[in-house]
Amino acid sequence: MQQTNESLESVSWLATFREAFAGSRQDFTEGSIRRALVLLAVPMVLETAMESLFGIVNALWVSRGLGKEAVAAVGITENLLTIIFAVAIGLSMATTAMVARRIGEKDRQGASVAAFQAIAIGVGASLPVGVIGIFFTPQLFHLMGASPEVLSAGGGYSRVIIGANVVIMLLFLNNAIFRGAGDAAIAMRSLWFANVINIILDPCLIFGLGPFPRLGVTGSAIATTIGRSAGVVLQFYLLSSGTARVRVSVRRSKLDFGVMRRLLRVSLGGMFQFLVATASWLGLMRIVTQFGDAAIAGYTVAIRIILFALLPSWGMSNAAATLVGQNLGAGKPDRAERSVWVAAVTNMAFLGAVTVVFVIFAEPVIRIFTTDPAVVPYGVDALRFISYGYVFYAYGMVMVQAFNGAGDTTTPTWINLGCYWFLQIPLAFSLANLAGLGAQGVFVAITFAESCLAITGILMFRRGTWKTRKI
Repeated sequence: MQQTNESLESVSWLATFREAFAGSRQDFTEGSIRRALVLLAVPMVLETAMESLFGIVNALWVSRGLGKEAVAAVGITENLLTIIFAVAIGLSMATTAMVARRIGEKDRQGASVAAFQAIAIGVGASLPVGVIGIFFTPQLFHLMGASPEVLSAGGGYSRVIIGANVVIMLLFLNNAIFRGAGDAAIAMRSLWFANVINIILDPCLIFGLGPFPRLGVTGSAIATTIGRSAGVVLQFYLLSSGTARVRVSVRRSKLDFGVMRRLLRVSLGGMFQFLVATASWLGLMRIVTQFGDAAIAGYTVAIRIILFALLPSWGMSNAAATLVGQNLGAGKPDRAERSVWVAAVTNMAFLGAVTVVFVIFAEPVIRIFTTDPAVVPYGVDALRFISYGYVFYAYGMVMVQAFNGAGDTTTPTWINLGCYWFLQIPLAFSLANLAGLGAQGVFVAITFAESCLAITGILMFRRGTWKTRKI
C-alpha cells in the first residue's frame, strides 16, 4: 500500500511538472501552495536562464576571432545598459505586483488597464534613450574611458543595442505582465523563441555565413535585436489574442494617468533597489582589484558559478511574489504569508544541498572553468566562503521578492541600502585591508551582509505591514 501511495505521489508531481511546462490555468488563490509554487517556479527558472542566454551567446561568438576591442565594446555596452535594466526591472516589479493584485481581485479589466499603462511608460522611457544611443555613442564611449580602437570596432554594436532598447524594455514588461497573471509558461516560451532566433542569426551575421553579409560585432547586435523583437511580437500576439489571462488591445486601451502614477511610485523603489545592489557589487570588485589579476579572475569565476546556482532560487522567489500579489488581491493575506514561508523553506532545502556540494567540491568545480594555479585558490575561497551563507540567502531572496510582490518596493530598498552600503562595503574594506585578510575578507563580508539582509527581511516581513499595502 505504501509503495502504491508513493508511486501515485510521484505520478502526481510528474503531472505537475508537465503542467508547469505546458502552462497552467489554475487559480493560484486556491488549492495546494506547494503545487502552485512548482507551477510558477519551474517556467520562471527557465525564463531567468533565457534572459541570461543573450549575453552568453553574444560573448561566445564575439570572442571568437573579432579581437579584444570588439569584446571590450560589448562589455562597455553592457555597462551602459545598466540604467536601462534598472528602469526595466523596477517597472517590471511594479507591473507584476499590480497585475497580480488585479487578477487576485478577479478584475481582469483592471489588470489589462495596468498592463497597458506599463507598456506606455516603458515605450516613453525608451525612446529618448534610443536617440541618445544612436547619435551620441562616441561621447558615451569616451565617458567610459574606451580607446578610439574600441569605438571603431564596436560603435555600431552599441548604436544598435541602445538605439533599439525599447525591445529590451518591452520584453521585460510583457513578461512581467504574464508573471503577474500567473502565465509563467508563456513568459518562458517567448524568451525561448527570442533566443532560438538569436542563436541562429548570431554566427550568420557576425561571420557572413551563407547569404548573410559579414557584419562583425555589429552583426551580433542586429541578431540579438531581431531575436528580441521577434519575442516581443509573439508576446503582443498572445496578449491581444486572448491566449493569456490578461488581454491587452492597444487600439481599445487609453492612458490612465492615475494608474501610471501608482506604477511609477512603486517602480521607483524597484529601480533604486536594483541600482543599490548593482553598485555594491561594483564596489566589492574595486576592493578585490587591490589584490591582483588572479584575485579578480578567481572572484569572477566563483560569482558566475554562484549566480548560475541561484537561478532556481530566483524562480522560487518570483513565484512567491506572484502568489503574494494574487492572494492579497483575493483578500487572503494569511495564504499570501503561508506562500512566502513555504517558498522560503523549499528554497532553503535546495540551497542547503548546493552548499554541501560547493563546500566539499569547491576545487573541482572551480577547475572546470580555470586551471590557472594562481587563480584556483581565490576561486575556491570565494566559492566556499560565500556558500556558507546560502541558507540565509534562501530566506533573504524570498523575503525581498515577497515585499515587491505586495507592491512594497521601499522596504527592500532600505534593507539593501543598509546591508550592502552601510555594512557590506565598509566591512569588506576593513577585513581585506585593516584586518589583513586580503580577498578573503571580501568573501567573508559578502556572507555576513547577506545573512544580515535575510534576518532583517524576516523581521520586517513578520511585522505584516506589507499586507495592507494599496496599489
